[in-house]
Amino acid sequence: MRLTVEDVRVGYEDKTIVHDLSMCIPDGKITTIIGSNGCGKSTLLKAMTRVIAPQAGQIMLDGKAIAQINTKELARQLAFLPQNPDSSGGLLVEELVSYGRFPYQKGFGNLSKKDKEIIQWALNVTQTEEFRDQSLDSLSGGQRQRVWIALSLVQDTDIIFLDEPTTYLDMAHQLEVLELLQKLNKEEGKTIIMVLHDLNQAARFSDFVIALSNGRLIQAGIPEEVITPEVLEEVFHIDAVIGKDPRTEKPMCITYNLLKGEKNHEKINIPNAYTTHPPLGSVFQQ
Repeated sequence: MRLTVEDVRVGYEDKTIVHDLSMCIPDGKITTIIGSNGCGKSTLLKAMTRVIAPQAGQIMLDGKAIAQINTKELARQLAFLPQNPDSSGGLLVEELVSYGRFPYQKGFGNLSKKDKEIIQWALNVTQTEEFRDQSLDSLSGGQRQRVWIALSLVQDTDIIFLDEPTTYLDMAHQLEVLELLQKLNKEEGKTIIMVLHDLNQAARFSDFVIALSNGRLIQAGIPEEVITPEVLEEVFHIDAVIGKDPRTEKPMCITYNLLKGEKNHEKINIPNAYTTHPPLGSVFQQ
């Protein structure tokens, strides 16, 4: 495990958001953090990327606390795409993407041949090369998100953090972004750590899932161990029916009810109906 969280407590002023959390992030895999709004997902991501400092505990990268790693050196190892990236200020796509090479430059030096090759590679792999001379503001939401991912790739890090990379995107663009991240993981060996709200997307695209509730770790493991009625009840306070995605065999939340008072323990046995005959227009259609 290259990246570990050891007894970390994170908060703002007198309010603790993440409580004494410990976990290991699998190397070379896609890890997704799930949980309700305000449970500490984004705060944990910021602590793991040194955007904010823990109140206690430490984040370790290759056995060394990230607090002790030089800023430029850390930027060569970790890339972080926040939920709402700062405005591009009218920058052209290629200009914005080139900023990812800053950790490798001395002073305000010009881009080297290697820098330009990596920028071209990132534009190609994210399929944004055709936009290189356009303003970021002129692109669609899905196109802009791919450009921001290209910026992260240009940092040439082994580990990429993304906070809700599919926010505000329609279903097709969400799938486009997640398939890109999956491709980067499988073909480029990138370790991906992201926050997602959609449970079925988390199950479908993740090798490892971490479930948080009120800043505490509830369950961590492969999707089959985390996307379960019991875990979802504790994390989201819902009564969920879990089946299997007929295309991926990953767990899938078919339906759910809010829990009010005593839970109705009646089990609804309907997954086979969905896995055998998916309804037209369902989420199985692409």
